[in-house]
Amino acid sequence: MDYYNILKVNRNASLEDLKKSYRRLARTWHPDKNPTGGAEAEARFKQITEAYEVLSDPEKRAIYDQYGEEGLKDDIFNEFMASNKPYTFGQDRRRFQPPHRTSAVNGRSEASSSSQKEPGTSTSHLEKPPPVEKTLLCTLEELYNGTKRKMKITRNVAKSDGKVEVETEILQVEVLPGWKKGTKMTFPNKGDTLPGYLPQDLTFVIDMKPHDTYTLEGNNLLVSQEIPLVDALAGTTINLRTLDGRSLPVRVEEVVRPGQEIVIENEGWPIRKEPGKKGSLRIRFDVAFPARLSSSQRAAIRRIMGS
Repeated sequence: MDYYNILKVNRNASLEDLKKSYRRLARTWHPDKNPTGGAEAEARFKQITEAYEVLSDPEKRAIYDQYGEEGLKDDIFNEFMASNKPYTFGQDRRRFQPPHRTSAVNGRSEASSSSQKEPGTSTSHLEKPPPVEKTLLCTLEELYNGTKRKMKITRNVAKSDGKVEVETEILQVEVLPGWKKGTKMTFPNKGDTLPGYLPQDLTFVIDMKPHDTYTLEGNNLLVSQEIPLVDALAGTTINLRTLDGRSLPVRVEEVVRPGQEIVIENEGWPIRKEPGKKGSLRIRFDVAFPARLSSSQRAAIRRIMGS
């Protein structure tokens, strides 16, 4: 598949371009927003989501750009999703490279002396390499409610005899309710162990998939809601599906102007430092005006409005 064509972006598209296009297409093809689309809508939405997941990940995008879709099938970074596929962490990530230092004697660049340590020596003076970081892409629902993931990782481990072996392990990762983009989870000593160095830590960094309804701003959730002119003038009730699956009825009684907001307290994002407390839900209205009116409708409006 041509992921760029699916998302309607060019090959130089930025992450922000990808997000904007994904949101627009998701609103069009999401099965809940397109109930008449049937199997076609479901298939298109699946393609759109798959394309975004690949192109929004710099490592997967680089592999796709060079090798195409076939290259991704061999990619060691496979997310564990609802199907319980293992998330493999290993071969194509950036390995730790021993730091180079400048010799005070001859000015030449030399590897750190700790890399020359023999296996079996004390670890009290060994250096700790920087952690390996990997993006963990989550949906807004997963971050709002919390979720658990299984991650299959692989790492190179130097043994006492100098040989390097590949080890595999399944990690249980718990994402807590209210985490946001940029939150880090560190697993000590789960990265590579190279000769002469302490084991690397493994860190997963949270990233957030765009949502077709909600946008997170601080601790507030923002919803853009379009209503027809008659509802803006006469009042209406809208029903929102919350991120935890509830149906939230919102009564609109006053005249609504384009861009006007309704704020509902404690229906926003869970606040980690204040258990039980949430931010606000902000509903921003867009009023859809009719394309045309008949002469009788115009006359009725003038009569009703008293002008």
